Amino acid sequence: MSETTENKEQQEQQISQTTETELNNENNAQDEQTNEVELTAEEKLSAEVAELKAKLEEEENRFLRLRADFDNLRRRTQLDREAAEKYRAQKLLTDLLPVIDNFERALQVEVSSDDAQALYKGIEMVYKTFIEATKQEGLEVIPAEGQVFDPTVHQAVMQEADSEKESGIVLRELQKGYKLKDRVLRPSMVSVNE
Repeated sequence: MSETTENKEQQEQQISQTTETELNNENNAQDEQTNEVELTAEEKLSAEVAELKAKLEEEENRFLRLRADFDNLRRRTQLDREAAEKYRAQKLLTDLLPVIDNFERALQVEVSSDDAQALYKGIEMVYKTFIEATKQEGLEVIPAEGQVFDPTVHQAVMQEADSEKESGIVLRELQKGYKLKDRVLRPSMVSVNE
């Protein structure tokens, strides 16, 4: 019986060793899987961090573009508001230019009677007050006669020959031109020397 007992013990040892080896192999496999899981988790976190950084950078760029667009809009609005304030009377003054022309034509008429003289004086006073009010709004007469022809402020409607003056000089002003501050409302209609 002692041999049988020894065989049994050997078999049990072999089984125990086999089981231990299998357990060690399983533990090693589990450790490797755990390491792989840990690496995978680290890789996942790294990928997630990189993705979040990319999104953050994209949002920052979007924010900067929106802010630049807003600043540009605010600047354009400010410029538009300043221009509207500067040229607020443009439409009214443009509509009043024919009235000024008519006043000037009326003042060119020669009068002889006392009643006509009184009427003339009244028209002259109204004209002066009217011109003063338009000047306060920024209306200016464009100088023409004797000036060098400038197509930005003069409109040549005819040419004449005057040997005493240089070529390109405005000889006569046929209709006054006006500008509001730096903007031309109506160019001067002129006759230019050839």
